[in-house]
Amino acid sequence: MSQYIPQIRRQASRLRLSGIAGNLPYLLEEIARSSPSYDEFLFHLFSYEVRERDVKQEILRMKLARLPLNHDLDQYDFAFSSGLGPTQLNQLRELNWLDQCYNLMFSGPSGTGKTFIAAGLGFDAIRRGYKVYFRNINDILATLRLRELTPSAAKEYKRLTEAQLMIIDDVMSLSVNKEDGERFFVFINQNFETTSLVITTNKSPAEWAKSLNDETLATALLDRLLYKCQLIQLQGKSYRMQNRKTIFNDLEE
Repeated sequence: MSQYIPQIRRQASRLRLSGIAGNLPYLLEEIARSSPSYDEFLFHLFSYEVRERDVKQEILRMKLARLPLNHDLDQYDFAFSSGLGPTQLNQLRELNWLDQCYNLMFSGPSGTGKTFIAAGLGFDAIRRGYKVYFRNINDILATLRLRELTPSAAKEYKRLTEAQLMIIDDVMSLSVNKEDGERFFVFINQNFETTSLVITTNKSPAEWAKSLNDETLATALLDRLLYKCQLIQLQGKSYRMQNRKTIFNDLEE
């Protein structure tokens, strides 16, 4: 081993080039096999560092996003719901709507794939380098209540306001009190023009006023969400109920 390798590794670490520092002997061995020119050598060296950083950033984005376990849209079963065909799903997966800061709202009964599709689009976006956060409506409301009281909530709130794509699951599935409803409106009002929102709900927009117990607030909230929005109504039987698990063997005794 060259006498310079330990020094190069220390200098790379000091410069925070962790990919190069941690894999220098392997990189030198791989590069030496092709006898590159000086510029080729530097290109391969720094390309490796960039790839390593991209991988680490994607892992971090996935961790912060908090996606559900099931989020691979390649596994989506169109037989269990209607309202979104393969061509439409593929078009959504191109993410042109995200680049244009459009919103999506998936509405329909429980088990028809709303959350799965939303999380899958979030996963696609993460892999394309976007900042994505997946939160249940209750998580959002808790953050809004506590953001001025606890450092962790303040940090979470700042993170959400910097999102490029925010997925809010189960909106209006339960009644929301007046204070929480107003907080949620202010939050959406501050972000709807700069962040793409994906909303999942089992209530039609007309039913939001009942969940909020405030028709004026519901109208104002929907006005922001639906301004640039594709509303997708899903129908069908519950996938979870059709594929529910059991602890018993299927064999009859």
